[in-house]
Amino acid sequence: MLEIIGVWVSVFLTLSILSFLYKDNPFYKAAEHIFVGVSSGYWTAMFYWTQIQPNLFGRLWPKLKQGSEFSIFESIWYGIYNVFGTVYGNAFPVGGIDKGHEMNLIYIIPLFLGIFMLLRVFPKISWIGRWSLAYVVGLAAGLRMYGFLNSNILAQIKGSALPVFDDLSTTVNSLIILIGTLSGLFYFFFSKEHTGIFGKIGKVGIYFLMVSFGASFGFAVMGRISLLIGRFSELIDFSHARYHHATFWLLGLMILLLGFWTYYPNSKSTSSDLEV
Repeated sequence: MLEIIGVWVSVFLTLSILSFLYKDNPFYKAAEHIFVGVSSGYWTAMFYWTQIQPNLFGRLWPKLKQGSEFSIFESIWYGIYNVFGTVYGNAFPVGGIDKGHEMNLIYIIPLFLGIFMLLRVFPKISWIGRWSLAYVVGLAAGLRMYGFLNSNILAQIKGSALPVFDDLSTTVNSLIILIGTLSGLFYFFFSKEHTGIFGKIGKVGIYFLMVSFGASFGFAVMGRISLLIGRFSELIDFSHARYHHATFWLLGLMILLLGFWTYYPNSKSTSSDLEV
Protein backbone atom coordinates (compact mmCIF):
# COMPACT_ATOMS: atom_id res chain seq x y z
CA MET A 1 0.00 0.00 0.00
CA LEU A 2 2.78 2.42 0.88
CA GLU A 3 4.50 1.60 -2.42
CA ILE A 4 1.34 2.49 -4.36
CA ILE A 5 0.98 5.78 -2.47
CA GLY A 6 4.62 6.61 -3.17
CA VAL A 7 4.16 5.87 -6.87
CA TRP A 8 1.09 8.10 -7.13
CA VAL A 9 2.86 10.94 -5.33
CA SER A 10 5.89 10.53 -7.62
CA VAL A 11 3.71 10.60 -10.75
CA PHE A 12 1.78 13.62 -9.49
CA LEU A 13 4.93 15.63 -8.77
CA THR A 14 6.51 14.66 -12.10
CA LEU A 15 3.43 15.64 -14.08
CA SER A 16 3.11 18.83 -12.05
CA ILE A 17 6.63 19.89 -13.01
CA LEU A 18 6.04 18.98 -16.66
CA SER A 19 2.79 20.97 -16.64
CA PHE A 20 4.89 24.13 -16.81
CA LEU A 21 5.24 23.35 -20.53
CA TYR A 22 1.60 24.46 -20.81
CA LYS A 23 2.01 27.57 -18.65
CA ASP A 24 2.54 28.57 -15.05
CA ASN A 25 -0.24 26.90 -13.04
CA PRO A 26 -1.12 25.85 -9.47
CA PHE A 27 0.18 22.29 -9.99
CA TYR A 28 3.63 23.54 -10.95
CA LYS A 29 3.70 26.04 -8.08
CA ALA A 30 2.71 23.36 -5.58
CA ALA A 31 5.43 20.97 -6.81
CA GLU A 32 7.98 23.79 -6.81
CA HIS A 33 7.17 24.79 -3.23
CA ILE A 34 7.21 21.15 -2.07
CA PHE A 35 10.61 20.60 -3.70
CA VAL A 36 12.12 23.72 -2.15
CA GLY A 37 10.64 23.00 1.29
CA VAL A 38 11.65 19.33 1.37
CA SER A 39 15.16 20.13 0.07
CA SER A 40 15.63 22.87 2.65
CA GLY A 41 14.45 20.65 5.50
CA TYR A 42 16.54 17.69 4.33
CA TRP A 43 19.79 19.64 3.92
CA THR A 44 19.21 21.49 7.19
CA ALA A 45 18.89 18.20 9.05
CA MET A 46 21.89 16.71 7.22
CA PHE A 47 24.03 19.75 7.93
CA TYR A 48 23.08 19.72 11.59
CA TRP A 49 23.78 16.03 12.21
CA THR A 50 26.96 15.88 10.12
CA GLN A 51 28.52 19.27 10.93
CA ILE A 52 27.00 21.27 13.77
CA GLN A 53 26.26 18.49 16.24
CA PRO A 54 29.57 16.56 16.00
CA ASN A 55 31.99 19.37 15.11
CA LEU A 56 30.58 22.27 17.14
CA PHE A 57 28.65 20.87 20.10
CA GLY A 58 30.90 17.81 20.17
CA ARG A 59 33.87 20.07 20.91
CA LEU A 60 32.08 22.33 23.35
CA TRP A 61 30.54 19.45 25.36
CA PRO A 62 32.52 16.26 24.68
CA LYS A 63 31.68 12.96 26.35
CA LEU A 64 32.54 12.98 30.05
CA LYS A 65 34.92 10.36 31.33
CA GLN A 66 33.47 7.94 33.83
CA GLY A 67 34.61 8.56 37.41
CA SER A 68 36.29 11.89 36.71
CA GLU A 69 35.89 14.77 39.15
CA PHE A 70 34.33 17.99 37.88
CA SER A 71 35.44 21.49 38.66
CA ILE A 72 32.95 24.25 39.41
CA PHE A 73 33.27 25.54 35.87
CA GLU A 74 32.63 22.11 34.34
CA SER A 75 29.59 21.63 36.55
CA ILE A 76 28.12 24.95 35.44
CA TRP A 77 29.12 24.36 31.81
CA TYR A 78 27.52 20.93 31.62
CA GLY A 79 24.55 22.25 33.54
CA ILE A 80 23.86 24.48 30.54
CA TYR A 81 24.25 21.41 28.33
CA ASN A 82 21.71 19.50 30.43
CA VAL A 83 19.21 22.30 29.87
CA PHE A 84 19.62 21.78 26.10
CA GLY A 85 19.22 18.04 26.70
CA THR A 86 15.84 18.51 28.35
CA VAL A 87 14.65 20.35 25.22
CA TYR A 88 15.95 17.78 22.70
CA GLY A 89 17.62 14.76 24.23
CA ASN A 90 18.53 13.04 20.93
CA ALA A 91 20.79 15.92 19.90
CA PHE A 92 22.24 16.37 23.39
CA PRO A 93 22.67 12.91 24.95
CA VAL A 94 23.33 12.54 28.66
CA GLY A 95 26.98 12.96 29.62
CA GLY A 96 28.08 14.81 26.51
CA ILE A 97 28.53 14.12 22.80
CA ASP A 98 30.87 11.21 22.05
CA LYS A 99 32.61 12.13 18.78
CA GLY A 100 36.19 11.63 19.91
CA HIS A 101 36.92 15.33 20.48
CA GLU A 102 38.47 17.14 23.41
CA MET A 103 36.86 20.21 24.95
CA ASN A 104 37.82 23.33 23.01
CA LEU A 105 36.05 26.47 24.20
CA ILE A 106 37.33 28.52 21.25
CA TYR A 107 34.32 27.09 19.38
CA ILE A 108 32.15 29.44 21.40
CA ILE A 109 33.04 32.05 18.77
CA PRO A 110 31.42 30.22 15.82
CA LEU A 111 28.50 29.34 18.11
CA PHE A 112 27.80 33.01 18.78
CA LEU A 113 28.40 33.92 15.13
CA GLY A 114 25.75 31.39 14.15
CA ILE A 115 23.33 32.79 16.72
CA PHE A 116 24.00 36.32 15.41
CA MET A 117 23.14 35.16 11.90
CA LEU A 118 19.80 33.79 13.09
CA LEU A 119 19.00 37.17 14.67
CA ARG A 120 18.53 38.63 11.19
CA VAL A 121 14.90 37.53 11.38
CA PHE A 122 14.35 40.29 13.98
CA PRO A 123 14.46 43.71 12.22
CA LYS A 124 15.54 45.75 15.25
CA ILE A 125 18.66 43.68 15.95
CA SER A 126 19.27 42.28 12.46
CA TRP A 127 22.39 44.44 12.15
CA ILE A 128 24.20 42.04 14.50
CA GLY A 129 24.06 39.41 11.77
CA ARG A 130 26.34 41.53 9.61
CA TRP A 131 29.28 40.55 11.82
CA SER A 132 28.69 36.89 11.02
CA LEU A 133 28.23 37.56 7.32
CA ALA A 134 31.41 39.66 7.21
CA TYR A 135 33.37 36.86 8.87
CA VAL A 136 31.94 34.19 6.55
CA VAL A 137 32.50 36.24 3.41
CA GLY A 138 36.06 37.16 4.38
CA LEU A 139 36.99 33.63 5.40
CA ALA A 140 35.39 32.09 2.31
CA ALA A 141 37.09 34.61 0.02
CA GLY A 142 40.50 33.80 1.48
CA LEU A 143 40.03 30.04 1.29
CA ARG A 144 38.53 30.12 -2.20
CA MET A 145 41.30 32.39 -3.45
CA TYR A 146 43.89 29.80 -2.44
CA GLY A 147 41.83 27.00 -3.95
CA PHE A 148 41.27 28.81 -7.23
CA LEU A 149 44.94 29.75 -7.41
CA ASN A 150 45.88 26.08 -7.31
CA SER A 151 43.07 24.61 -9.39
CA ASN A 152 42.23 27.30 -11.93
CA ILE A 153 45.61 28.97 -12.47
CA LEU A 154 48.55 26.73 -11.56
CA ALA A 155 46.81 23.53 -12.66
CA GLN A 156 45.79 25.15 -15.95
CA ILE A 157 49.35 26.31 -16.57
CA LYS A 158 50.68 22.83 -15.87
CA GLY A 159 48.00 21.31 -18.09
CA SER A 160 48.97 23.63 -20.96
CA ALA A 161 52.70 22.87 -20.68
CA LEU A 162 52.68 19.85 -22.98
CA PRO A 163 55.40 18.37 -25.19
CA VAL A 164 54.90 19.73 -28.68
CA PHE A 165 57.10 17.52 -30.81
CA ASP A 166 56.39 13.86 -30.16
CA ASP A 167 54.31 11.42 -32.18
CA LEU A 168 51.82 12.84 -34.67
CA SER A 169 48.67 12.68 -32.52
CA THR A 170 50.42 14.21 -29.49
CA THR A 171 51.87 16.99 -31.65
CA VAL A 172 48.47 17.87 -33.14
CA ASN A 173 46.72 17.87 -29.75
CA SER A 174 49.47 19.93 -28.13
CA LEU A 175 49.39 22.50 -30.93
CA ILE A 176 45.61 22.82 -30.68
CA ILE A 177 45.82 23.36 -26.90
CA LEU A 178 48.69 25.84 -27.33
CA ILE A 179 46.95 27.86 -30.04
CA GLY A 180 43.63 27.83 -28.21
CA THR A 181 45.17 28.93 -24.90
CA LEU A 182 47.24 31.75 -26.40
CA SER A 183 44.48 33.04 -28.69
CA GLY A 184 42.01 32.96 -25.80
CA LEU A 185 44.40 35.01 -23.66
CA PHE A 186 44.79 37.46 -26.55
CA TYR A 187 41.01 37.92 -26.72
CA PHE A 188 40.79 38.76 -22.99
CA PHE A 189 43.65 41.27 -23.20
CA PHE A 190 41.71 44.56 -23.31
CA SER A 191 44.61 46.95 -22.77
CA LYS A 192 45.28 46.95 -26.54
CA GLU A 193 42.83 47.59 -29.34
CA HIS A 194 41.85 44.42 -31.17
CA THR A 195 43.02 45.43 -34.65
CA GLY A 196 45.46 43.98 -37.13
CA ILE A 197 47.23 40.74 -36.29
CA PHE A 198 46.33 41.14 -32.62
CA GLY A 199 42.63 41.30 -33.51
CA LYS A 200 42.84 38.29 -35.83
CA ILE A 201 44.49 36.19 -33.13
CA GLY A 202 41.78 37.32 -30.70
CA LYS A 203 39.12 36.26 -33.24
CA VAL A 204 40.67 32.79 -33.35
CA GLY A 205 40.35 32.78 -29.56
CA ILE A 206 36.63 33.54 -29.94
CA TYR A 207 36.21 30.41 -32.07
CA PHE A 208 37.96 28.28 -29.46
CA LEU A 209 35.78 29.80 -26.73
CA MET A 210 32.62 29.11 -28.76
CA VAL A 211 33.65 25.47 -29.18
CA SER A 212 34.43 25.19 -25.47
CA PHE A 213 31.17 26.80 -24.33
CA GLY A 214 29.22 24.77 -26.87
CA ALA A 215 30.74 21.52 -25.62
CA SER A 216 30.00 22.47 -22.00
CA PHE A 217 26.42 23.39 -22.87
CA GLY A 218 25.95 20.19 -24.85
CA PHE A 219 27.26 18.14 -21.94
CA ALA A 220 24.83 19.89 -19.58
CA VAL A 221 21.92 19.30 -21.98
CA MET A 222 22.83 15.62 -22.30
CA GLY A 223 22.74 15.30 -18.52
CA ARG A 224 19.31 16.94 -18.34
CA ILE A 225 18.01 14.79 -21.20
CA SER A 226 19.16 11.64 -19.40
CA LEU A 227 17.19 12.76 -16.32
CA LEU A 228 14.13 13.45 -18.51
CA ILE A 229 14.39 9.99 -20.10
CA GLY A 230 14.50 8.49 -16.62
CA ARG A 231 11.33 10.32 -15.58
CA PHE A 232 9.51 9.29 -18.79
CA SER A 233 10.61 5.69 -18.25
CA GLU A 234 9.13 5.74 -14.74
CA LEU A 235 5.90 7.30 -16.01
CA ILE A 236 5.57 4.48 -18.53
CA ASP A 237 6.23 1.84 -15.86
CA PHE A 238 3.74 3.42 -13.46
CA SER A 239 0.99 3.37 -16.10
CA HIS A 240 0.61 -0.42 -15.75
CA ALA A 241 -2.19 -2.13 -13.89
CA ARG A 242 0.20 -3.07 -11.08
CA TYR A 243 0.16 0.57 -10.01
CA HIS A 244 -3.56 1.06 -10.84
CA HIS A 245 -2.72 3.07 -14.01
CA ALA A 246 -1.44 5.99 -11.92
CA THR A 247 -0.01 7.89 -14.89
CA PHE A 248 -3.22 7.77 -16.93
CA TRP A 249 -5.53 8.66 -14.05
CA LEU A 250 -3.47 11.57 -12.79
CA LEU A 251 -2.75 12.87 -16.29
CA GLY A 252 -6.45 12.89 -17.16
CA LEU A 253 -7.40 14.51 -13.85
CA MET A 254 -4.76 17.21 -14.22
CA ILE A 255 -5.86 17.96 -17.80
CA LEU A 256 -9.47 18.40 -16.63
CA LEU A 257 -8.47 20.62 -13.71
CA LEU A 258 -6.12 22.71 -15.83
CA GLY A 259 -8.86 23.15 -18.41
CA PHE A 260 -11.28 24.29 -15.72
CA TRP A 261 -8.62 26.55 -14.18
CA THR A 262 -7.96 28.12 -17.58
CA TYR A 263 -11.64 28.57 -18.50
CA TYR A 264 -13.03 29.67 -15.11
CA PRO A 265 -11.41 33.15 -14.92
CA ASN A 266 -12.44 33.88 -18.51
CA SER A 267 -16.04 32.90 -17.87
CA LYS A 268 -16.11 34.96 -14.67
CA SER A 269 -14.72 38.07 -16.42
CA THR A 270 -17.12 37.57 -19.33
CA SER A 271 -20.13 37.43 -17.03
CA SER A 272 -18.98 40.59 -15.23
CA ASP A 273 -18.56 42.39 -18.57
CA LEU A 274 -22.08 41.40 -19.57
CA GLU A 275 -23.48 42.81 -16.34
CA VAL A 276 -21.76 46.14 -17.00
